[in-house]
Amino acid sequence: MNAHLQPTGSAYFIQKETETVENHTLSVLVANEPGVLARVIGLFSGRGYNIESLTVSETEHEAHLSRITIVTRGTPGVLEQIKAQLERIIPVHRVVDLTVRARQNGQDRPIEREVALIKVAGSGEDRAETLRLADAFHAKVVDATLEHFIFEITGKSSKIDQFLSIIKPLGLIEVCRTGIAAMNRGPQGM
Repeated sequence: MNAHLQPTGSAYFIQKETETVENHTLSVLVANEPGVLARVIGLFSGRGYNIESLTVSETEHEAHLSRITIVTRGTPGVLEQIKAQLERIIPVHRVVDLTVRARQNGQDRPIEREVALIKVAGSGEDRAETLRLADAFHAKVVDATLEHFIFEITGKSSKIDQFLSIIKPLGLIEVCRTGIAAMNRGPQGM
């Protein structure tokens, strides 16, 4: 181990130096009951894994099932460990690595989308430019006054990041992002 890297409780220090670290999108089907999300998050924090993005919602009301979509980062070994530990949590019904499944299907990534609400100052000469840029990015105006706009934008995280970097000099005030929702292409389900 390098002298400048001090071991912590993080699993990231277990990795071999030759293994590549990459982002993976996991889809976790769980019972929709109190405390399940806390247990899943506790697994990540207790072992030093980072969550890049997290979304959760009930997806099957009759069956009382929720789908948690987690984007996390690690080496192949760490990612396998995360999946195995998630599968051991009792109310977890299924864990699917959407990134691995996409590659097995000959695709680079699963379909991933995010929604953001973005508040931008909208007065003076910058007002027209703000609207022009929003139109170019297919951002929808959901609220407007003489002093500001609130835009809704949906797309890949990289598209939202790009819109934010372009709109920032025009008076970016506030951003609220949902996190990634993801699904694999093809006729089969999770």
